Amino acid sequence: MMRRFSYWALGAAAMLCVLGVLHVSPQQRACAQQSQAADAALVARGDYLAKASDCAGCHTAVGGPAYGGGLGLTSPFGTIVSSNISPDKRYGIGAFSYEDFARSVREGVSPGNKRLYPAMPYASFSKMSDDDMRALYAYFMHGVKPVPEPAPPTKVPFPFNQRWVLYFWQQLFAPKEPFRPKPGRDAQWNRGAFLVQGPGHCGACHTPRGLGFQERGYDETSSTYLSGGVNDNWFAPNLTGDPGSGLGRIGEKDLAAFLKTGHGAGLAAFGSMVEQVEDSTQYLTDDDALAMAHYLKSLPAQKPSGRYDPHAQPDLPTRNGNRVDAPQSVGARVYVSFCAQCHGAEGAGVPNVFPRLAGNPSVITEDTTSLIRLMVEGGNSPATIGGPPRQAMPGFAQTLTNAQMASVLSWIRSSWGNDARPVTANDIQSLREKLHK
Repeated sequence: MMRRFSYWALGAAAMLCVLGVLHVSPQQRACAQQSQAADAALVARGDYLAKASDCAGCHTAVGGPAYGGGLGLTSPFGTIVSSNISPDKRYGIGAFSYEDFARSVREGVSPGNKRLYPAMPYASFSKMSDDDMRALYAYFMHGVKPVPEPAPPTKVPFPFNQRWVLYFWQQLFAPKEPFRPKPGRDAQWNRGAFLVQGPGHCGACHTPRGLGFQERGYDETSSTYLSGGVNDNWFAPNLTGDPGSGLGRIGEKDLAAFLKTGHGAGLAAFGSMVEQVEDSTQYLTDDDALAMAHYLKSLPAQKPSGRYDPHAQPDLPTRNGNRVDAPQSVGARVYVSFCAQCHGAEGAGVPNVFPRLAGNPSVITEDTTSLIRLMVEGGNSPATIGGPPRQAMPGFAQTLTNAQMASVLSWIRSSWGNDARPVTANDIQSLREKLHK
């Protein structure tokens, strides 16, 4: 009888609980609400870190579902296809434990001891803390929609398809220590240093690579850090204080605006930086964007190239070597016909619309890869929440000859106070062959 009564009492209690009749103390209700709020805050923090880290930029194919992978990333070893990092348990990372997740992101080793190619910037993500990792894990497990589809596998030629070899690469080149604030620097500098070196992984594009495809420096102690590098046939410019092709003439506020909108100091983002702004940096808080700018502006000038003198006198008729007056040269005539309408007769551009060419660091830099690529295939500025409308630049591969493109680029790089080496038709042809354009 007692057993039957006990069963009945338990059943009734369960029913009352379902109906919400059982009494819950205000303290218990408050604890539950606090726990839910803490979980939501952790997921929100992970969402912010995922945006700051531009996870979607690599792990979302064009037109594909968020974090479903399938985007091809060009590397010297072949095309590496990004993986599905949605919480799908079969095709994504839904079955990863926290330890699995943290090891993959910071060390480049996924479950089964599978080594990840350094196209995944785990060398930078190693600077992120355990608290950062737990927030990211909470976001990917609870804030991302599962994608129940496999990403195409990466297929690279032998010997690069032997992932076990990456063990030695990781031992030689991959940092393993989290970011530690630098004594003697203020909180803003340290916050900016963490964002630039860690989640922002700016060095993955803007630092030159060594023979092992390793970044030649991971912080400001290296003279090559953020001094510019070529990736996927784009030149990511020098971010040090060089007054020519670097950030020496750009103020902190303009640089922060550039990170948020893709426009600042008369400059506009181009190439792969457009996606970086759209997917990542536009979502930074104003304080974080300023912190990154503050840190970058503290970097001394490295690898100087190109010069700009806003007070330079007009070119002498004989400067181009053939006694043809500069305004009558091929480059000048091409500029007037195809470029001046947007960029202005004096190369001043239109603020927040078309970038200026006079004194533009990307125009006078030593490496002309990006300049030529924009001329050949065109491009567009970013479309952001708080920035100006997107603008497009046409490509001239079908309009101008290699010689004409070389002439106009050389003319731009030596006009209005710009002083940089000429571009040759061979330079144009060489990049066109790489681009298959």
